[in-house]
Amino acid sequence: MQRILIFLILTLFLNLSCSKKEEIVNNTPSEKDQAFTLYEEALASMDENDYFYASKKFSEAEGILPKIEFSAKASIMSSYCLYIINFYDEALEGLERFILKYPADQNIPYAHYLIAISYYEQILDAEKDIKPLLLSKKKIDEFIINYPDTDYAIDLKYKQDLIYNQLAAKELSVAKYYMNSQKWIPAINRLQIIVKEYNETIFIEEALHRLVEVYYKVGLEEEAKNAAILLGYNYNSSVWYEKSYKILNKKYKIKKIKKNKKKDSGIVKRTINKIIGK
Repeated sequence: MQRILIFLILTLFLNLSCSKKEEIVNNTPSEKDQAFTLYEEALASMDENDYFYASKKFSEAEGILPKIEFSAKASIMSSYCLYIINFYDEALEGLERFILKYPADQNIPYAHYLIAISYYEQILDAEKDIKPLLLSKKKIDEFIINYPDTDYAIDLKYKQDLIYNQLAAKELSVAKYYMNSQKWIPAINRLQIIVKEYNETIFIEEALHRLVEVYYKVGLEEEAKNAAILLGYNYNSSVWYEKSYKILNKKYKIKKIKKNKKKDSGIVKRTINKIIGK
């Protein structure tokens, strides 16, 4: 009788325990609820400017959100938060992963834009560190080609102009160094890069004048004349044109070319091709 009583007590205890466990399990939030809780927590952290914590919570939510579009949104938000606090390497890594993982997502252009901006904001000084400058140029050029009609492209075109000017400044600085060292061929090569790739920058006038100087110095008078003609045709009121004219004035008098209101781009291009040896 005692054994039967003990058995009944144990059975009752086990049944109660199982009921409590089932109750606890039933009260456990679902993954969906957990995901949205994490997402809301991330948004609240953003409002409080705690972007690092927000990034962490977005990342946690990404893995358990029920729909792929929600996961994609959490992923790019996580990278955005890292970008905001200048964690560029981590942000770039996250953005590249986002592009690979969610190639059909509507925010792909924005991800590419953030990548371009992340490189752009790391530009220090063209004289000191050119790597971020080149990476930024590459990404911005690619974006403008692939997404020309987006609002992001308008912003990046402005930044593209600044980058091209910095790159032209770098090339001109190196060219002047070679000129001072009387290394004429490397100097010509650097100046030709400006004429070929950065001819819409503010440094094109000086670059053409320096070509006149170097070509004349090494006895390439025809090349010097071509550079001077191009400079005079496009910038005949420039101080650099006056300086170039003085170099050639002893043996060659530059004929003034009457400019039409509309430039003949074909002539300009053909002259540039002569300068760069095409």
